[in-house]
Amino acid sequence: MVKDVVDKTRAGMEKSLEALRKDFTRVRTGRASVTLLDEIRIDYYGTPTPLSQIGTLIVPEPRLITIQPWEKKLIPDIERAILKSDLGLNPTSDGNLIRIVIPALTEERRKEMVKLTKRMGEEAKIAMRNSRRDANEALKKLEKGKEISEDDLKRGEKEVQELTDSYVKKVDDVVAAKEKEVMEI
Repeated sequence: MVKDVVDKTRAGMEKSLEALRKDFTRVRTGRASVTLLDEIRIDYYGTPTPLSQIGTLIVPEPRLITIQPWEKKLIPDIERAILKSDLGLNPTSDGNLIRIVIPALTEERRKEMVKLTKRMGEEAKIAMRNSRRDANEALKKLEKGKEISEDDLKRGEKEVQELTDSYVKKVDDVVAAKEKEVMEI
């Protein structure tokens, strides 16, 4: 019973960590990455469609993303969607290909990005603490229902706390790595 609660908690914390890593792919650094454009949707025959499904996205240089749409008539829509996104990117087009030059981040913008990564990391830690709280409540319920002993309860709570500590450390490591990447010139 205790093992089930701990395993469920571990799975929840792992999901929180993966969500944080996925969110970090959208945090802009000075380097080009097609994941920056993951959240951009284009109205394609009445359906909001991800950019990656209506063209080929390539990073030919460290500060350049090119988009080769499969249908040329979508170029103005793609440019409009990129401009409307809050990424601060300016696409240019030659009629066949859209180029997005990733400008170098200013020191001020880098610091804003670091604050954003710290906030995202804190949100992940809060999610993990909520998982810990839910696990401890589940263990107390089991003990109250006489399904586990008081010793099992204490052992389970200790195991959940150790699990939480290890995942909080993982979050700190991921945040520190992203901060380093953002501050890199």
